[in-house]
Amino acid sequence: MDAFLTALSAFSDPYLLMVILIGTLGGVLVGAMPGLSSTMATALLLPFTLTMDPIPAISLLSALYCAGTFGGSITAILVNAPGAPPAAATAFDGYPLAQRGEAGMALGMAAVSSVIGGIFSIVVLIVAAPLLSRVAYNFGPPEYFALSLFGLSMLATISGESALKNLIGGAFGVLLATIGMDFTTGVERFTFGFWELTEGVHFIPVMIGLFAGCEFLTQVSKLKEGRIRAVFDAVKLPGWSDFKRCFGTICRSCGIGAFIGLLPAEGGTVAAMIGYNEAKRWAKDKSQFGKGDLRGIAGPEAANNAATGAAMVPTLALGIPGSATTAIILGALLVHGLRPGPHLFIETPSLLYAIFLSMLVANFAFAAFGFAGAKLFARVTLIPIEYLWPAVFVLASVGAYSMDQSIMDVWIMVLAGLLGFVLKRYGFSAAPIIMGLILGELVENSLKQALIIFDHNWFHFLERPIVVTFLVLTIASMVWPLVTLFRTRRQERKAADAAQG
Repeated sequence: MDAFLTALSAFSDPYLLMVILIGTLGGVLVGAMPGLSSTMATALLLPFTLTMDPIPAISLLSALYCAGTFGGSITAILVNAPGAPPAAATAFDGYPLAQRGEAGMALGMAAVSSVIGGIFSIVVLIVAAPLLSRVAYNFGPPEYFALSLFGLSMLATISGESALKNLIGGAFGVLLATIGMDFTTGVERFTFGFWELTEGVHFIPVMIGLFAGCEFLTQVSKLKEGRIRAVFDAVKLPGWSDFKRCFGTICRSCGIGAFIGLLPAEGGTVAAMIGYNEAKRWAKDKSQFGKGDLRGIAGPEAANNAATGAAMVPTLALGIPGSATTAIILGALLVHGLRPGPHLFIETPSLLYAIFLSMLVANFAFAAFGFAGAKLFARVTLIPIEYLWPAVFVLASVGAYSMDQSIMDVWIMVLAGLLGFVLKRYGFSAAPIIMGLILGELVENSLKQALIIFDHNWFHFLERPIVVTFLVLTIASMVWPLVTLFRTRRQERKAADAAQG
């Protein structure tokens, strides 16, 4: 209690509150820039925190981390250009809502879902850190393989109406993930002599191309058609009935995001994809998903923000980063002479409480920025497309280049945009490709590592309880759509027989 009161007293200092607000505003702005992310921003900001005291320094980075996760949803909704990888799933339904002139509705739901997910993750961080960190510590390559396999089993139902096209798109995403050097054998695969591809195809330029590049070409093709925009609905915010409809989705995604965030190196991107898929799986009416369903925003936004605080659990309790951004925060702790692990809880508990409180303040702050600014952000959709989309394309190119300062990433973005435009014409969705690319590398590397550990004996997978659990969930995930289809057809036959009788 003394440590908590000490941390609370630190927040009476206007300097600390100003630092947190600056970090929050910076996180929202950076997250909203296509190609940039809170990871990049924290890495750039880290050297400037060396002259600060530990509490303001870590609070600044934590606030930027929380706000940056939400900020990516702004451009994902407005211009179909996810500002950060976790916001890719938000674009599936957020952008169709913006096209219908309901950008304010989508942004408001994203803000509220994000803050609920963020606060839930902080509660998890405070209350369940010791227990959940031990569970995460039990995850090895076999468990990661089973988890990624479970994620791939969702490809058939993640978007669109054709399961076959989704599977083809997912397989193509997995194929993209195999480009580059195989670090197990040292063999280069599908590089075609380009040394820039030896490290593989980065997720960010592909994501920008499939979303922003594809939409740029789509808008160019519609220049002569004119545009009908519901001006007054564009700034309309969601009401109580909308939140009530999405409440179950938000609660479910909070649990998913917290669990995924606990797993080292998983982060919010996988959590958002699974959160979106589960929102669609549990919905009674799935027809509007991909066309502008608010639950398709609430699910991924609650999940990826719930992963932020949860990702701090292994970072603080074990010294194992839960995501790329928490790896930088871990470095900041070490630079300031702090040792993550049990010693941190014993020696400097006031710092831990300060981190918890700063993340809590940051969540309320970006909720205020997001919800109050939703009407202002929504007006972006009213800008004529002749001016809006060239600017978006320039920002997207800068975002793709800034990843590794490589012109190859810009070409990858352009090719991904052309490919996405063609695939969209034939009914293929970008979602399975993105998910296949995200999980492809993880499933391959974890399988190789697991087989090396098991001396290539596949039966050892069945000796791990967590692996068996995920394998059962994978089988259930693949069988359940068939069961649902069978039940639907049987009910249709019964209805037809009753009508004839």
